Amino acid sequence: MIKQYKLRFYNFRLVLLLIAISSIGVVLVTSARADLRNKQLVGLILGLVVMVVLSLMDYSWILNFQWIMYGVNIVMLLGVRLFGSNAGGATRWLQIGGFRFQPTELSKIIIILFFAKFFMDHEEDLNTLKVLAEAAVLLAIPLVLIYAQPDMKNTIMVTLVFCILLYMAGLRYRIIGGAILIAIPLIIIFLSIVVQPDQKLIQDYQRKRIMSFLYPENEEYSENIEQQNNSKTAIASGELVGKKLTGDDSTSSVNEGNFVAENQTDFIFAVAGEEYGFIGCTVVVCLLMAIALECIRMSLRAKDMAGRILCCGIGSIVALQSFLNICVATGLAPNTGTPLPFVSYGLTSLISLYIGMGIVLNVGLQSSAYNKEIQRKEIYEKEEYL
Repeated sequence: MIKQYKLRFYNFRLVLLLIAISSIGVVLVTSARADLRNKQLVGLILGLVVMVVLSLMDYSWILNFQWIMYGVNIVMLLGVRLFGSNAGGATRWLQIGGFRFQPTELSKIIIILFFAKFFMDHEEDLNTLKVLAEAAVLLAIPLVLIYAQPDMKNTIMVTLVFCILLYMAGLRYRIIGGAILIAIPLIIIFLSIVVQPDQKLIQDYQRKRIMSFLYPENEEYSENIEQQNNSKTAIASGELVGKKLTGDDSTSSVNEGNFVAENQTDFIFAVAGEEYGFIGCTVVVCLLMAIALECIRMSLRAKDMAGRILCCGIGSIVALQSFLNICVATGLAPNTGTPLPFVSYGLTSLISLYIGMGIVLNVGLQSSAYNKEIQRKEIYEKEEYL
């Protein structure tokens, strides 16, 4: 379960990037809501501890429990469906004693772990109809439970991550091309249905968010786009270096005037833009991009397919969620309520991401270079013995 590793193979660069972005997150959450600072700090410390422990555990050993993890995931999502607590019209949280968490965030990590092992086991027959159908069914079960919360953003997110995992596993381009040809008309049909006022595919509030994005000039949907307009105004008001350094308070503040709701989670990027300006936003974007790229770099050195899939899967969550959150804050996408990885307030999301990063670090510790050195050492010891 726990091996002895050489310290020089530990990816301290990734660790420093994670500490840097999470520290910025604590600062921004404190600016948004000072009463949440201690909770975010506890989440950061706990996340780092969990990451270090998991980074020393052989990921191949962890993957042996793929079906147990899959079962736990289904039980958690069913628990949300049966006993979950409601907030904002959605049932996405489980309350266990005084502890409240969102199982979907952990579910994304479990799904990546499960399919990393599944696809490696089916490396030779991945492109057969039987295996692809089995994978689709295994994905559909948690996906339906996530969608029923309702949680369309994470349904889409999990689907996109699954597609990336399939590609990394070696799905043929012929199948990818066929899937795209089928998906495009289905997306067009879906959008043509959801814009209808009497549609039943999505919730009414979800439809209004889409309509406000497509028709921002329509007064009927003005309330749904007001948040994003305010977010853009706040980001623009920060200019180059932000109000924190210049002391400028000429524009209504995100934090002081309730200018943007949920500024500690969904619109944390607006806080970064207002208080630290273009430079602060650029630092946040560069750090998140560097973390995603570091995951991809480590995937290239993984000892097996499961390691490659794990690194790319975790990296894709960071990249996709960052892209979507920033697009929402800047008005380039409909409001989805997606947190900014390692920055937004939310202990379940933060710790789940650190769980994923711990596994990525272990993949790096068992890189091809490490395994070659171990083999050379074993050969040398054998020659010495002889």
